[in-house]
Amino acid sequence: MASRAARSAALTSYVLHHYDWSESSVILDLFTREQGRIAVAAKGAKKPFSQLRSVLLPFQRLQVSLGRQPPGDDTREVHTLRAADWAGGHPMLTGAALFSGFYLNELLMKLLARHDPHAALFDAYAGTVAALAHGDDAATQAALRAFELVLLREIGLLPDLGTETASHRTVRADRRYLVLADAGVVETDNENDATVSGATLSALEMALAADLPSLQQVAAGALAELRPLLRAQLHYHLGTSQLRTRQVMIEAQALDR
Repeated sequence: MASRAARSAALTSYVLHHYDWSESSVILDLFTREQGRIAVAAKGAKKPFSQLRSVLLPFQRLQVSLGRQPPGDDTREVHTLRAADWAGGHPMLTGAALFSGFYLNELLMKLLARHDPHAALFDAYAGTVAALAHGDDAATQAALRAFELVLLREIGLLPDLGTETASHRTVRADRRYLVLADAGVVETDNENDATVSGATLSALEMALAADLPSLQQVAAGALAELRPLLRAQLHYHLGTSQLRTRQVMIEAQALDR
């Protein structure tokens, strides 16, 4: 459990979501590098001349400080936001990139427990937001698949992709495999859209141990294999096949036709 002194220190963060709290204030869901996902009350943030109003924007890196907790109140769910400053970022996301950004946020909101810090996941989120701001559609898709892989690995839901889970044998480049949410990596004789080559799995596992750009590069060359694999994993762990941001994107695309 973080000490009260640590909580009052500046936290590097992104805004994931906000809720109206009163006529002048909001509750923010922040993703911080130091403490994971936390809820904070931004008092007066909706007032026209509030300094917070122009700072508390999604997909922009912030430095925030929280009010000190009263003695004996270390488990308080909602903290008080004392200050927030822009800490550098990227152009605001627009169009399809904006939907993709909100998709990342929805995944974090649904899969990441509060007060569960993951510095590597935070860095992957920052790198993915940068890719969304500057990339084309192919680069965006690769960035999203890479982030999904990092997220599942960081929260302990992605098996070792270079090894058959039951037998502990190293996957073979010339064989096909299923990656099942409840059974891990399983060799199969079937060759369909749900299977992945051993070569792809080995490359992904090596890239996961390297860095985000390497993972994005491998993902870019394996999008057809990764889409069904990761969709099945996420649907299983989310308990639903329908995410709000995905549905909104589909409806928006239908309106453009």
